[in-house]
Amino acid sequence: MNAVRRLGMGLAALGRPAYINVGRSQALPPERGVEDLRKATWEVLNAAYAAGVRWVDAARSYGSSEDFLGGWLAERGHQDITVSSKWGYTYVGEWRLDADVHEVKEHSLGRFREQYLESRRFLGEALSVYQVHSLTEDSPLFGDLALQGALAEAAAEGLRLGFSTSGPRQAETVRRALALEVRGRRLFSTVQSTWNVLDPSVGAALREAHDQGVHVLVKEAMANGRLAVRPPRALRQVADRHGAGPDTVALAAVLSRPWADTVLMGAVSTAQLQSNLAAVNLVLDEDDLETLVPLALPPARYWQERAALPWA
Repeated sequence: MNAVRRLGMGLAALGRPAYINVGRSQALPPERGVEDLRKATWEVLNAAYAAGVRWVDAARSYGSSEDFLGGWLAERGHQDITVSSKWGYTYVGEWRLDADVHEVKEHSLGRFREQYLESRRFLGEALSVYQVHSLTEDSPLFGDLALQGALAEAAAEGLRLGFSTSGPRQAETVRRALALEVRGRRLFSTVQSTWNVLDPSVGAALREAHDQGVHVLVKEAMANGRLAVRPPRALRQVADRHGAGPDTVALAAVLSRPWADTVLMGAVSTAQLQSNLAAVNLVLDEDDLETLVPLALPPARYWQERAALPWA
């Protein structure tokens, strides 16, 4: 596969005024009105498409991301992009930076039906992959046969189903979700998980998924910008060795995993995007990868630190 085609654009940090990504604020427009972020999103999508990126990932809870993406697709007429989105969280931030709550999670049959209609309204037939947002081992989905049946019906109509994972037990969630069957058929054909040099704990489960023919997407390759803005010493050493940015190295580390089918970038400007794209030309050798191994944190600590990141 063309190396750039393994990269995708994630819109979590572009579709709403506040998010937890470090280093985002300085790269966004001075004003964060709806039209300001629509323009910024379109600029990044134009540059990504010109570079060869053909996967874009959104979610119902990413503010107006589906609206921005649907409008861009209608304007440009691109027919060769895989569009994935997610249901299960609702954006409730009312376009405010200082909202007390920005999103609310609910994995229920009613929420799926409601949000699926909304996603189709914005994305139309371009929507090809629909994912359960931030599935965890204790999600009610695992015991909700009616919800599983409704998902299976959508799959029978041609929609590819997937799920994203969060939390310190991602590996357990991946294995449990991929074992789900409805009428003898596996329910999910894609998985999107957090993997980076600070938390590589889900790696073995994602390799198993890839080997089973499941499409693996990796999110948060830069640990919500922490690896780009506050790179640990070992990451800086590898970056200096190659004359590359720490973001480039962080993404290259994910691309070095053959099981990572699509690696999502979270750039909010064309400058960030160009630095991210350099990862396809950076080949890390065994010494580089060994240098990065000690950066791994206990998963519970990683997710505790992530939860403490402010929305800004």
